[in-house]
Amino acid sequence: MAAPVQIPFAQSERSTVGIEWEVALVDADSGDLRQAAETVLDTVKPDDGTDHPHITQELLRNTIEVSSGKCVTVREAADDLQRALDEVAAAAAPLRIDLMGGGTHPFANWATQKVSDKQRYATLIDRTQWWGRQMLIYGVHVHVGIEDRAKVLPLSRAMLTVFAHIQSLSASSPFWAGKDTGYASNRALLFQQLPTAGLPFGFDEWEQLEQYVGDMMHTGVIDQFNEVRWDIRPAPRFGTLEMRIADGAANLLEVTAISALTHCFVEHFSTLLDQGETLPTMPPWFLQENKWRSARYGMDAIIITNAAGDEELVTDSVAHWLTVLAPVAERLGCSAELEQVRVILRRGASYQRQRAVARRNAGELDAVVASLVAEFKAGRPL
Repeated sequence: MAAPVQIPFAQSERSTVGIEWEVALVDADSGDLRQAAETVLDTVKPDDGTDHPHITQELLRNTIEVSSGKCVTVREAADDLQRALDEVAAAAAPLRIDLMGGGTHPFANWATQKVSDKQRYATLIDRTQWWGRQMLIYGVHVHVGIEDRAKVLPLSRAMLTVFAHIQSLSASSPFWAGKDTGYASNRALLFQQLPTAGLPFGFDEWEQLEQYVGDMMHTGVIDQFNEVRWDIRPAPRFGTLEMRIADGAANLLEVTAISALTHCFVEHFSTLLDQGETLPTMPPWFLQENKWRSARYGMDAIIITNAAGDEELVTDSVAHWLTVLAPVAERLGCSAELEQVRVILRRGASYQRQRAVARRNAGELDAVVASLVAEFKAGRPL
């Protein structure tokens, strides 16, 4: 057994929130992806030549990531995102580039996408080969501040019990390379092909996490902690728990709705810990099944809700949780944003809207791209 690696966990205020949103650059005329991230990033660079604090490079040159600062409310984080998006849109418009949300591009060819010029990306692709080059996917990551390291792993295990709710609501990747995959979130299953990606291990003690990282570094699987790409992972540098569950959102309303739900879940479980309660957990085989069901069936998934193996339609379970979390949302100042989850329940998740557009247009996926671009501009489901 290798020596464990010390993982100091930064001080953070409780339930602060930060959001990262990966967005695609698409050609305004063809709807295909454009490899123009470097040009856009150069345009938005501050005058002093430093990197933009809220607009960054991603693995592929067709992708820009916008992020918020450390915020007190989801609304404050959304305002940060909107300001960053306005800058990106202004830089992209003269190049005839539109911005598009969603977990995948409906028809783009993964094989022709160029990787960003960064050593860590080159190393990733060199190691992961065909699967690494397939990572033509987009996500939303939500960070929630955890004030005590002892809470991080119990909260992570509890969040796994509501994983399927977040994945089903955010599912927005039904098409891949021009085909309907039959999945609501094809991204979820693609991403877990990378080493260290997928569901986290249910560690009980921080020392187990440090041992895992020591073993992974000793055997050359990773060089640093941020190469652990779990769907839910501690972010020790920020003092947060990072939820990487959601597909890339089609519009800002859905980003804020999913982020508010995530924020409320963490705070809810954190409060239960404070009250001395044992947080819910589920066996790994149920968690794995829930991830698959929500990726496959989305809003029609019948999910396993507890360790006893009880089941419920995910939309019914979400509706129940919205009632439970309403007082939490009030405390966190995100009642309006949490309420927007009901818009997704009413209008359908993005994967459902994308399929509806394809049906209305005889399967033409150009129309799906156009609808995603329109939703992005409108900032809400259309």
